[in-house]
Amino acid sequence: MAKVKKKAAKGKAKSKASRKARPADKAAKSARKAKAKAKAARAKPAKAKAAKAEPASAKAAKSASEPKAKAAKAKPAKAKPAKAQPAKVAAAAGKATPIIDVGSLAPAFTLKDQSGASVSSDDLRGKPYVLYFYPKDDTSGCTAEACAFRDSSPRFGERGVRVIGVSPDSEASHQRFASKYGLPFTLLSDPEKQLIQAYGAWVEKQNYGRKYMGVQRSTFLVGADGTVQKAWRSVKVPGHVDAVLAAMQS
Repeated sequence: MAKVKKKAAKGKAKSKASRKARPADKAAKSARKAKAKAKAARAKPAKAKAAKAEPASAKAAKSASEPKAKAAKAKPAKAKPAKAQPAKVAAAAGKATPIIDVGSLAPAFTLKDQSGASVSSDDLRGKPYVLYFYPKDDTSGCTAEACAFRDSSPRFGERGVRVIGVSPDSEASHQRFASKYGLPFTLLSDPEKQLIQAYGAWVEKQNYGRKYMGVQRSTFLVGADGTVQKAWRSVKVPGHVDAVLAAMQS
């Protein structure tokens, strides 16, 4: 019995010892696990750093490509050939510019008349003449003005003054106009409006709200010395020829 009791006592002691040893083992295991976790935690930031390092290389690639892109942007655009600007005329912006006025030297010219013959300012040198500008052949106002000069042509002839009408119409149009109304004086064709512009008679007009360029009815009395003696602009046809005759007498 005593032996049995001793064996039982030894078994209890061993079980107590094993129980005491278990917590120690557990502590050791937990310590090992903690160390492993710490190592793993240390290893992860390294990986993160490596991952962060990758964008840096991407940034370097971008920075290397940016100068090329900037250089491409910095290339100056090819200059487009400048369009030829139209020459400015006397009646710029639609306003009549009185380039020629009293005392001015009459502009030189060479134009064709209704018969196709050339008439130049040199042909008129030393003789007075009346130069009148009108918009268009065979229109009401222009016809009335031409007929008024026609009816007074003997009085101009008595004073040795030649009457010359000028418009952008063609020579053929002038021929028909002169024949239709029996006009005894010269009609000059100025399709390029060179003489019309030189006298400032090419202006902007307005009719029922519509703006357009056209001939301003104008008349100039040129003396034998080649200078302008009298100028009429924006002419009203009634009484105009009488005013020109009166100016010749003064």
